[in-house]
Amino acid sequence: MSNKIPIVRMVNIHKWFGSLYAVRGIDLEIYPAEVIGLIGDNGTGKSTLMRILAGYYKPDIGEIYVDEQKVEFNSPHDAKKLGIEMMYQDLSLVNTIDIRRNFFLGREITGRFGFLKMNKMKEEAKKALEEIGLRIPNLNLRVDEISGGQRQGLAFARAYYFKKRLLITDEPTNNLSVKETQRVMDTISALKKTGISVIFVSHNLFHVHEVSDRIVAMASGKKIGEFLKSEISVNELATLITQKS
Repeated sequence: MSNKIPIVRMVNIHKWFGSLYAVRGIDLEIYPAEVIGLIGDNGTGKSTLMRILAGYYKPDIGEIYVDEQKVEFNSPHDAKKLGIEMMYQDLSLVNTIDIRRNFFLGREITGRFGFLKMNKMKEEAKKALEEIGLRIPNLNLRVDEISGGQRQGLAFARAYYFKKRLLITDEPTNNLSVKETQRVMDTISALKKTGISVIFVSHNLFHVHEVSDRIVAMASGKKIGEFLKSEISVNELATLITQKS
């Protein structure tokens, strides 16, 4: 990766919550169009580090650079403006409205007098879904009428459409069937091909190893290892985490 310029650099990041020392001097670089797997047991600081990157928390010590320019995020909105977004398990979707309305939630396409352009939103949502390899035949369905994998795909397609550069995913394969899990993994690979970088936060080492280019392991708030996928096996990752936790 040394011949590329990272889109994001986190340098010497520290975070305390009272007496809890949650993140301890983490350095992390994210490059264009790569998938990083972030692993570690509960309480290792993964989520805190990602919330710092997404603008939910400010680091107590440390710096963040985007395109080699130092930035400060005072809110998730600041991070989103630079193309960085964290996708939680609830996906910020509204179950009782249809797919196209969810796709444009808060960013609806309207006409001259403020009326929603429903056909245009349906057309744009369908195109974005298909461009990352997803087909949902009926975009008039409510979100609670589609599968967990399709909901994940909808959130991914929305990130693609609105030009996100870095998508942070929180356990995206949790509670999905084998088929739906594979669909999510395929979608992450498709996002990478469009130039989007993804941080894949998960406890499932098999899923992380399959989809990631690079894997970062954390324990007790520290980075305990960073590997290309080709450099380490799933069993070696499991041993590393077990020994350090």
